[in-house]
Amino acid sequence: MLTPCVGRDDVLDRLRLLLSSARWVTLTGAPGCGKTLVARHIASAAPSVAWVPGHRHSTTESLVTACLDALDAEVAPGDSPTLALRRALDGRDLLLVLDGVDAIDGLGGVLNDLVEDAEDFRLLCTATTVAGRPHEQVLKLPPLPVPSPRGPLEGPALELLLARIAAAGGHSVDLDKHHDILRRVLRASGGLPSLVEQLAVQIALIGVSDVSPTGTLEEAVRRSYDLLDPAQQQCFRRLAVVGRPLGLDVLADVCGVSRPQAVQLASALARRSLVEVNPDGTFDMLPPIREVGRSLAQHTDDAEESLAGLLAWADLVVPQAVNEGSADAAFLSQLSLVDAAVRQACAVDATRPRGYAIANRAFPSLSAAMRAREALEMMDAALASGDGPPIIGSQLARRAGICASEVRGTYEGLRLLDRSEEHASALEGPMRDVELARTAAIRAEMHLDAGDLAAARADVERTLALGGGDPYVIRQVRRTLMDVCVSAGDFAEAERLAAAIVDAPPPDELWIALSARTLQAKIAYEQGRLVEAASLALFARTQAEEIREDRIALLADTVHRMVSGTRGIAVDAESLPWAVRLIVQLQDARELLSAGDVSRAAGRAADIVVLADSSRLGRDAVEARLLVADALMSLGEPAQAQASYLSVLRRATEVPMPLRAADALDGLAAIAAESGNPAYRAVAGAAAALRVSRRAVGRDRPGVAYAAGAIRDCPAGWLEHGQFSAQGVAAVTGLFAGEAPTEASSSPLNVLTKAERGVAELVAEGLTSRQIAEQLFVSPRTVDAHLSHIFRKLEIASRAKLAALMVEIA
Repeated sequence: MLTPCVGRDDVLDRLRLLLSSARWVTLTGAPGCGKTLVARHIASAAPSVAWVPGHRHSTTESLVTACLDALDAEVAPGDSPTLALRRALDGRDLLLVLDGVDAIDGLGGVLNDLVEDAEDFRLLCTATTVAGRPHEQVLKLPPLPVPSPRGPLEGPALELLLARIAAAGGHSVDLDKHHDILRRVLRASGGLPSLVEQLAVQIALIGVSDVSPTGTLEEAVRRSYDLLDPAQQQCFRRLAVVGRPLGLDVLADVCGVSRPQAVQLASALARRSLVEVNPDGTFDMLPPIREVGRSLAQHTDDAEESLAGLLAWADLVVPQAVNEGSADAAFLSQLSLVDAAVRQACAVDATRPRGYAIANRAFPSLSAAMRAREALEMMDAALASGDGPPIIGSQLARRAGICASEVRGTYEGLRLLDRSEEHASALEGPMRDVELARTAAIRAEMHLDAGDLAAARADVERTLALGGGDPYVIRQVRRTLMDVCVSAGDFAEAERLAAAIVDAPPPDELWIALSARTLQAKIAYEQGRLVEAASLALFARTQAEEIREDRIALLADTVHRMVSGTRGIAVDAESLPWAVRLIVQLQDARELLSAGDVSRAAGRAADIVVLADSSRLGRDAVEARLLVADALMSLGEPAQAQASYLSVLRRATEVPMPLRAADALDGLAAIAAESGNPAYRAVAGAAAALRVSRRAVGRDRPGVAYAAGAIRDCPAGWLEHGQFSAQGVAAVTGLFAGEAPTEASSSPLNVLTKAERGVAELVAEGLTSRQIAEQLFVSPRTVDAHLSHIFRKLEIASRAKLAALMVEIA
């Protein structure tokens, strides 16, 4: 329940009216005047709110990231955080509250651009200063009126004082008896609510007669502090030093007391208006009060003791093993405090090793829960603080590299892998080679995701040469090599590797074995053994769910869906790391296409193409382009499908992914047969040749009826060592080369693709990116990508200019 906003009815009415007509309102006033409380009352009545504590951030980038977190949105690889925030806000009927945003360089310009570019949302800032930008409207929050020297002793300042005296456990105040003292105290407060509350606390503790007027909040807080007992004073200082909301368990460790004692201390501070109780039961401080607490702690050992307590708590709640964790680990619900412990520990040379160790031990649970971005932020902060112990530093940097590749794009983690090798190089003896081998194994995974199978194989070989004595890394890199073989269609080698991987794995390697089972399910599916494929995928999913390996469970479930058509795990794909998200969304799109929802399937696949390319997820990009081509065939647009199939053929040959090349050839053969092009025999024969040596089967797909070709019809030179060749790609491309149009339109829009033209027309109708995305069944990110291409092609720089151009041409 919200604290009553005494004496602010008029301000609340004015602010509601202003927000109904203005997109951005800044509520400004002196520290302690109650801006946050007023904003909370406004937010409580809004249908949808995102609240961001701005006082925790010193840079625009940090604040934008916090906004994305509050909106449950994230930055796609290749995006800027600001662009991602604009897209997350566009078209949403939402109130974004930035509470306490002072002295953040460049923030005003960013907010002004957001209001200009993103429709519908409203922005409410609280600050002691204003940005002075064109879209900003300002409402100044004055102090509460205080009784005049000759007027009656009444008004909102007095009401607040009396209410807070009662809340702090004080006795009723005789207004007649203490008339002059109360008037003098209220006048000295200047009507600042926070100052009035502190004076109320003092009256509750020592009585009206002994309270002294104070003119500043700092002075009032210090006097309230002086009235606390030593344990309460220490608790106040340490809460201020930590600077984050704390639960009772953490508070007990920070203060070095039992949990029941922590309850008593926190309750005492809350009654005295020195801390706030958040809706989730944690305790926090208003920024001006926290600053007083920090100044009081300067000449004490509270900073060191708070850090020791925070580290002791984090050490206890984070699993002890560096390779074990689960998606339901208890500490994940308090991850912000673990992050604070790591950052504070790493800021001090003496405690940096403990910070490194806690971050390293937290990783397995974060990985299992697919919280790669939060893991990366924690580990990146630790690494940026300076060098830790070489053995932990090597592992931590490598794990940060894994997360960076998932969050920012496949090869974005290479810098961190280099850092891992630097740490490993400081080691001596066998552990040096083991750590280098583990890092090489992750490089192999990155190359695999990017679709560079040759580079992946090279790093697998380097790993095996370096890490012959580490069973974990051997099993892990064999799984990577097995994945390479499955993509390359080398099923016999993949099965040989699987036998070594799944054989009696220890508990911390079970996830590797389950991943191998999932790959075996893919092989069985490609070879037409559907019952076996479904059984293997279901086994892997069930086992992964039992050990709470959410990532493996989800990937196995995706294969099971592809084989059986039944979904076992309900998941919000938008919350997943990119490398997993695209795989899930690909299967979603396949199912939409199979169900006849062709437009949505095409839009979803187009989204995945954009995301896969920006993330450098090469294999997913091939699969997505193939799905786009199939959707175009279902829509009756073989000319556009032909271009997509040729693109798939080229990319699948480069990876290589021979069975996806065969799928592209199936589509091209169907187009050729329909048009009477005799090339269909050679094309279909090449598809058959790619499958036969792998015992793979062709199958009907939506829009493409499978017709088995004859191997003898495959022209010489189209295949080399069982893979489709560059010569074959060139030959097929030549067979389907069309003639250029004889007449060109003079319209500047002629340079746009059909999809870009559709986006431009909807922009001219005044639709937002979100509304356009809904109409075209694509994501707002894809709409933004089309707009970028349109602006570049037409040499314009804004939606307004595009709309004007469309009207002029029409």
